[in-house]
Amino acid sequence: MKLTSTSFSDGQEIPGKFSFCTPDPAHHVCLGNNINPHLAWSDAPADTKSFVVICHDPDVPSQGDDVNQEGRSVPAALPRVDFFHWVLIDLPATVNAIAEGEFSNKVTPRGKPGLQAAEGSRQGINNYTDWFANDHDMSGDYYGYDGPCPPWNDEIIHHYIFTAYALDIEKLPLDGKFGGPEVRAAMQGHILAEACLTGTYTLNASLLA
Repeated sequence: MKLTSTSFSDGQEIPGKFSFCTPDPAHHVCLGNNINPHLAWSDAPADTKSFVVICHDPDVPSQGDDVNQEGRSVPAALPRVDFFHWVLIDLPATVNAIAEGEFSNKVTPRGKPGLQAAEGSRQGINNYTDWFANDHDMSGDYYGYDGPCPPWNDEIIHHYIFTAYALDIEKLPLDGKFGGPEVRAAMQGHILAEACLTGTYTLNASLLA
């Protein structure tokens, strides 16, 4: 199975229009266009019944003490955890591509609605739900795709791993609100094949130079 994109190349930088935030000299960051990238997959097993698409960042700081704090930086040595940016399930076996901007074309304060999405698919919540939980203006359930916005003072460049999974069932046995961990658990024993595509992104001006 193979996963490709016309929006960015494997191992290369993700263009800013696909991000939640872009660099801003005056304020460190500003809101981006938040467009979901194009994805296409091929060579899936003949008995595939559905597809799942997940995007996660494995480079998110495990502690937030230094995140986006003036005069401080997030140490490269700090342990990192997964942050899910997109959880899309129950894509029919007849679907082999996602168009640029098909599932997201702007930043939506308090999150886009869910669960139902195009082609009969369902979208889970991403981890901006947790990130904005205590923000009066932004709190809510963030369904679907919301792009990169790593700490502007992080010492490392973040990696965004898009993974397409071919499954042997048409629908994952999940009800109500779900996220990346729940989908990963529900897929166990049903994955026929998978393929990954990785892009990089940073808001740290010193790493952009």
